[in-house]
Amino acid sequence: MTQPDPRFSVAPMMDWTDRHCRVLHRTLSSRALLYTEMLTSGAVLHGDRDWLLGYDPAEHPVALQLGGSDPKDLAAAARIGADLGYDEINLNVGCPSDRVQSGRFGACLMREPELVAECMAAIGAAVSVPATVKCRIGVDDQEPEESLFGLVDLCAKAGVTTFVVHARKAWLKGLSPKENRDIPPLDYELVHRLKRERPNLTIVINGGLADLDAALPQLDHVDGVMLGRAAYHTPGLLGQVDRLIFGEGEDLDAFEAVARYRPYMARQLEAGVHLAAMSRHMLGLFHGLPGARSWRRILTVEGVKAGAGLEVVDAALAAVSEAIRARAA
Repeated sequence: MTQPDPRFSVAPMMDWTDRHCRVLHRTLSSRALLYTEMLTSGAVLHGDRDWLLGYDPAEHPVALQLGGSDPKDLAAAARIGADLGYDEINLNVGCPSDRVQSGRFGACLMREPELVAECMAAIGAAVSVPATVKCRIGVDDQEPEESLFGLVDLCAKAGVTTFVVHARKAWLKGLSPKENRDIPPLDYELVHRLKRERPNLTIVINGGLADLDAALPQLDHVDGVMLGRAAYHTPGLLGQVDRLIFGEGEDLDAFEAVARYRPYMARQLEAGVHLAAMSRHMLGLFHGLPGARSWRRILTVEGVKAGAGLEVVDAALAAVSEAIRARAA
């Protein structure tokens, strides 16, 4: 069991932060806290647990994010996750998708803070690992100051000490999930104020942080930063996290990340996993470098073909190396 450090984490993202993605991210940073995609309590209790909850030991520290609103089911799902070795159990109170709303979990739970607190009390009683909340600052016509502080205070009374706050409202009516990631205005100051006024709580800020230059100043105001799309689309930035955020180690470049990811890919290929399931997470690895376009093209076009193996990755690496040499000539 690895004690999570809140200073830097990669957000849980549906269809993106699967086990292959997390292993790639771990090759780049040994310290970042990684999260699973959100899994509903029902899926954990009744689904294929090996498929849904399996992970590589290299991923630690790794948190399991749950979705749901039934305290008993969430407690049972959390216990399963903790027994499997997850380092943290997180409840999603921020996802605005229609499917999530219809299932009475995600951001719509911002309207039911008492229920969220009840769920967290049940989770906390079921596991010995940290039980945390990821939320928005409010939904629809809620007053963010009231909705955020109200939720946090009730959950804190239930024993929660760590909150990850996406510093935007979610508009459940009128905006798509994609629009909810960009259109509602960011209110970092409200999250900073939450930390100032609740100093004994651990507050992690999320939302709109495009790179480490944007993230680092936030650590003057809160306990941690969580990056989502930036970390996924330009994963190379994770190679600087251990040095810049945690003050240890040296930066890791994209070539070394591929070298470290390679043994994992080889094992997975032997187990029957398609190359594209792993290589799709590497498309942005050389972002901003000569040959980045060739890298993406080769992985995208060749990586999806039947029987594609590590020779595709080698060809893409060769294209990048050639482009870098040509630029230097």
